[in-house]
Amino acid sequence: LLIASGITHAQDTAGATVKHDVATKTIRVDLNGSLFTEFRYNQEKKPILYPIIGPHGIEMTRNFPMKKDVAGEAADHPHHTSLWFTHGEVNDSDFWANGDEKIVTKEIVRAEKDGDNVVIESKNDWVAANGKSVCSDTTKITFGETNGDRFIDYMVTVHASAGDVTFKDTKEGSMGIRTNPALRLKGEVAKGSAINSAGDKDGELWGKNAKWVDYWAKFDGNDVGIAIFDHKDNLRHPTTWHARDYGLIAANPFGIHDFKNLKEGTGDFTIKSGESQAFHYYFLFHKGDHQAADITTKYDAWIGSEK
Repeated sequence: LLIASGITHAQDTAGATVKHDVATKTIRVDLNGSLFTEFRYNQEKKPILYPIIGPHGIEMTRNFPMKKDVAGEAADHPHHTSLWFTHGEVNDSDFWANGDEKIVTKEIVRAEKDGDNVVIESKNDWVAANGKSVCSDTTKITFGETNGDRFIDYMVTVHASAGDVTFKDTKEGSMGIRTNPALRLKGEVAKGSAINSAGDKDGELWGKNAKWVDYWAKFDGNDVGIAIFDHKDNLRHPTTWHARDYGLIAANPFGIHDFKNLKEGTGDFTIKSGESQAFHYYFLFHKGDHQAADITTKYDAWIGSEK
């Protein structure tokens, strides 16, 4: 499906609905008759997923800067736009902060039902401040629901389509989400707790290696959380985590000198011209705390299902 005029639909009222509005450059995903998220490739700097609605109809990510002046939300880090994939130093370009660089969606390959799920696949160009392409990617995102939990399976394959491309050693990356402020560990409205697969808790998660991390909090009497899984085939699995106490959670396999206090450049990774590198993550928006949600079992089940 090339980007073209009009709106396309694929609907199942008992399951998933996908609606692609080319004019507004948004693809809406509904699950069981209610909004889950939108893939927005109309953003100035990069495509994002926003909003994200989890169990019990709870918003799982911060609204700022897409929607401002929401009670309880901090107006910091305007580049933390709900859910996204970028990196701070790619060759000589910074795709993490809101500079002049941008990731542009060039093609929507498909946006359709796939069994009980929805799949969106796009091709994107990473453009430097001088207008030249640094690299490109193919992004495949699968959306679904299982036993009352909602999930996003996110795979980005980066292509060295404009020569060698180096993802440099910086903590500012890469597969990120900025949570609902209630999931923060610190702050006026913070109610969150966190743990990773290694047993580190709360503020101990930053820079640590782990197969998964999980943040949860209580909303109107219901525990709801976000678990993020790092695929076993990913670069430097189990990855290091740029996991902050103010609501940023990011899987980042590159920022080793920041995380481990090692020599600068230790985490550099180069994709040779004409080659590609895949990065694969899974977001589970779940009911209950990490024990009730049985995150370890669900991680193992996801890994086991990926052949």
